[in-house]
Amino acid sequence: MARPVLTDAVELARTALVELQDGGIGEYLGVTTEDECAATHRFVADLPGYRGWQWAVVVAADPEADHATVSEIALLPGPDALVAPDWIPWDQRIRPGDLSAGDLLAPPAGDDRLVPGYVATGDAEVDDVALEIGLGRKQVMSLEGRLDAAQRWHDGDYGPDSEMAKAAPSTCSLCGFYLPLAGSLHGAFGVCGNELAADGHVVDADYGCGAHSDTALPLGAGSPQFDAYDDGAVEMVDGPTEPKAANTATETAATENSDAEESASTS
Repeated sequence: MARPVLTDAVELARTALVELQDGGIGEYLGVTTEDECAATHRFVADLPGYRGWQWAVVVAADPEADHATVSEIALLPGPDALVAPDWIPWDQRIRPGDLSAGDLLAPPAGDDRLVPGYVATGDAEVDDVALEIGLGRKQVMSLEGRLDAAQRWHDGDYGPDSEMAKAAPSTCSLCGFYLPLAGSLHGAFGVCGNELAADGHVVDADYGCGAHSDTALPLGAGSPQFDAYDDGAVEMVDGPTEPKAANTATETAATENSDAEESASTS
């Protein structure tokens, strides 16, 4: 049950705020009883950048006391306050592509993708090597880890459902540049060795691209041997004006005079 000595201490709470904070104290929002010895009075926090936040002033009083005292003051977000998202540990925020040169990224404790090297993994090559040397690597990928990687590669940019693969003339499993992986993923994945294609990437055996080793260009395809132009883009211009035809009689007379002058000079 709310005690008046606590709920009526509005001015006590406001005075404590004024002494602590010079300005930024808005209207009174109400009081909440914490228990029989404490209550919280709230005021609007009229501060730049703190829209929706509230001042919370906790007052306290002994069950036998006839007055309250200020116990605590805090600036808290209200129901409509703009607040930062919940904090997530850094190791849960890491995403593919975040690792840079010099960064250290240890696997989480109890990582399901890894098992001790002396445990049979189901990968014949790993297990055989471990038996030969008596132990094997300290940790190897578990079956769950390999399946997870296989699914990720299958669904990725170098899987059979990508747009590149759908338009390819053939698959990587039939390509001369395809280098199959060793171990249990041997039949499903390999690495591309074509520098003009998916060079260095793990590709699904059913992936493919236009740079397949058996690719042959159809007749007339490829880059043209000679430069060509689009005659539809040629600008049409008017040619030079034709000279008017000369008068035949005038030309004949001029020719005869020329011949006569030539004969006279000769004689």
